[in-house]
Amino acid sequence: MTIPPTTRARRGRRTLGLIAAGLLLAGALPGTAAAADPDPRVGLGGGWLDAQSAVSNLEHVAHRDKPAGFVDPTNPGNGGYYNSDLAFGGRYAFQGNYNGFTVVDIADPAEPTLVTSVVCPGGQGDLSVHGNLLFMSVEESRGRVDCGTNPNVGTRFQGVRVFDISDVRSPVQVAAVQLCRGSHTHSVVTDPRDADNIYVYVSGTTSVRPATTMEGCNNNAADGENPSRWRIDVIKVPLAAPQDAAVVNQPRLFQDPVTGRVDGLQNGPVTPRHPSGSTWSPTPNTNACHDITAYPEIGLAAGACQGNGILIDISDPANPKRIDEVADPNFAYWHSATFNNDGTKVIFTDEWGGGSGARCRDTDLPQWGANAIFDIVDRKLTFASYYKLPVPQSLQENCVAHNGSLIPVPGRDVMVQAWYQGGISVFDFTDSRNPHEIAYFDRGPVNPNALVLGGFWSAYWYNGNLYGNEIARGFDVFALKPSAHLSAAEIEAAAQVKLAGFNAQGQPKISWTPSFALVRAYHDQGVRAGAIDQALSAEVDTALGRASGFAAEGRRFAAETQLRTLADRLDATVYGTLRQALVDLADTFNPRVSATVGPAEPTGNNGWYTDAVTLTLAGLIPGMWTGQYSVDDGVTWVDVPASGVATISAEVKGSVRYRAVDAAGNTSRQGSQWLKIDRTAPEVQVSGLTEGTAYGDSGTVTVDWTVTDTGSGPGINPDSALLDGKRVARGATVTLSGLPLGSHTLTVTAKDKAGNTTNRSVTFTTTTSFADLQALVDGYRSAGTVSAGNADKLTTSLGKAAAAAGSGQPAEAVTQLTAFLDQARALNAIGARNLLVRDAQALIDQFDR
Repeated sequence: MTIPPTTRARRGRRTLGLIAAGLLLAGALPGTAAAADPDPRVGLGGGWLDAQSAVSNLEHVAHRDKPAGFVDPTNPGNGGYYNSDLAFGGRYAFQGNYNGFTVVDIADPAEPTLVTSVVCPGGQGDLSVHGNLLFMSVEESRGRVDCGTNPNVGTRFQGVRVFDISDVRSPVQVAAVQLCRGSHTHSVVTDPRDADNIYVYVSGTTSVRPATTMEGCNNNAADGENPSRWRIDVIKVPLAAPQDAAVVNQPRLFQDPVTGRVDGLQNGPVTPRHPSGSTWSPTPNTNACHDITAYPEIGLAAGACQGNGILIDISDPANPKRIDEVADPNFAYWHSATFNNDGTKVIFTDEWGGGSGARCRDTDLPQWGANAIFDIVDRKLTFASYYKLPVPQSLQENCVAHNGSLIPVPGRDVMVQAWYQGGISVFDFTDSRNPHEIAYFDRGPVNPNALVLGGFWSAYWYNGNLYGNEIARGFDVFALKPSAHLSAAEIEAAAQVKLAGFNAQGQPKISWTPSFALVRAYHDQGVRAGAIDQALSAEVDTALGRASGFAAEGRRFAAETQLRTLADRLDATVYGTLRQALVDLADTFNPRVSATVGPAEPTGNNGWYTDAVTLTLAGLIPGMWTGQYSVDDGVTWVDVPASGVATISAEVKGSVRYRAVDAAGNTSRQGSQWLKIDRTAPEVQVSGLTEGTAYGDSGTVTVDWTVTDTGSGPGINPDSALLDGKRVARGATVTLSGLPLGSHTLTVTAKDKAGNTTNRSVTFTTTTSFADLQALVDGYRSAGTVSAGNADKLTTSLGKAAAAAGSGQPAEAVTQLTAFLDQARALNAIGARNLLVRDAQALIDQFDR
């Protein structure tokens, strides 16, 4: 619609464009959009704050004029107060301006509220936000380190400012990184492998500042010493200490890999004049990038670098490397870039006229000042088509391709883009060779009688709405409206994507949470494309209605069944995306959780694990379902880490149950995994011997043991053990005199059924004494081994020795023991002789100590 409508003669741009396409591009232009007749954007009345507007498939939700201090009411086109780029963080939009920046609360998009304004001149004021840090580009020589407004006072600043915005009402500058060419734009680049630091790629396009203002700056030629042109600056920012932000690299992205020349790309126009017949403005001379859009999740960036578009490997963010480049004889100035979400396409813009010229006239061909859409194939750029605003603008309106972003419509590549006073255009480039407009907003010129710079600098999607920063007029908010091009479900699915923040030059990877809107969006796309016929569409609608009804009633399993039944009806080879969306949505009501155990094969015997086991749950939806397991038949449940992998250390014999649970306490159906874990070796109890006990060698001991195991159970209850390395039977009576005097070890080895092994050892000693010797003599007498006469002699000598020892006469005791020793040596029985000699000598040795 048009508010209010006026008319203006419209000349035949469309016809001229198509004729020229055939003549100049030989088929490259079928993807360029063409305007429909009549277009209400033609002939809009002008005015600074009262211009007429036209809108299609968008709702103009809100507008806020520029705040005081950021506008010259007597001259809306005053270049010291241009609005520039936008950034977003949480509930706030951050508006760049040549005179500083403003913070707007957009928690209610219909009521954007000014939070604060920070006067900090220096142009161009492009902004990015990362967490509690705001980055601001400064390129004009009037900039001052302390944000002073008098360019003749204070220290000159051209570079990147860093503000702490922990308190958005009172931003504090914490760093200011000086650069030789200042900062026209910049891009915040994250490193997926390093959460402690971020990088800022800086594009400086202004002239090189004098060395007197910054050491090392120079205007040397490309073959001179370290020229300050033909490079970008890479700033490293430690997040814990942003005040330490500093340049860590100045990569030569335009270098010729063969000759090594730093000016290895396009160094000027290939023809004396622009294809339009006018002079080149600006000149396609690649000595800097104008904009670099980084996409860390895919390890790529796209650089719009004045005379070239380049593809950059940023897998090492501190050391970006050019991997491909393209040029276009129609492009005057490669300005900005936007990837599609899959990273298979990139759009480059041409800022022909530098943004200040009228370059959407009805005589301008659609490949001039347009977007060039490239497919990315094997990390190489392949041209697909052009897209330009499909309606002419007046001579009083600066108009050319400018900044935009993706709108996260699932299954499609849709972009919103600012065209200065050409307004906002929303277009679909899913088919990279056939982009087409699906929505727009436009105002009449700022001044109907003369070209006054204005219009949208940036138009970006953020968390369900479109936001535009109007150079001369202020801040606008839009919402998508359902149309033949975009269904209500597609709009709802896009709105369900919520980002913590957004910088258009730091592109995030978008993912969609399963929802009815997402399923319906894919259904609507199938119907629109003719892939889903009327009968199937009706069946899908009915099933989704039933499932959503069940869900609303809390009948989760009924909703799941309805969705899975519908999914099973769809041929995955034909309706794969829709089918998967149904399965994913069913999983939100009752995920089909499966489990695998690691290691795959038991580490012990008889199917038992003897170490901790990992239980890996699949089918969980991150952020929605948490996995749990139970080893006690569901009495207690243990949460599985977000990784989906739990380590089970408990002893188990039986079913391990597992399930998913959501934040509301809803649980999925349970699964189970039979598991046997025994990590404890059997217990061995030895009887007949006591650890550390001394036994006289005249006696005997009966050794025995028991083996118990509460896990897998005793596997081997050994019938023998090792006594000093020699096998001894269980229950055996050991004659201690048969052992050497001194220390001995009995070791019992037992295994359980899982293979866990226990070695139980008991250490004891054998000793001798007068009583032990007498007992041995008595034993030999009784056995007839020693005659009664010899036994009497031995007993007499032993008695005298014992009496002497008892009365404190060790010398006499030794004398009598020596007599005993001589008598023992005279015995004929070798065994008795040796044992009695050994023990007597041991007693003598005790006295000799």
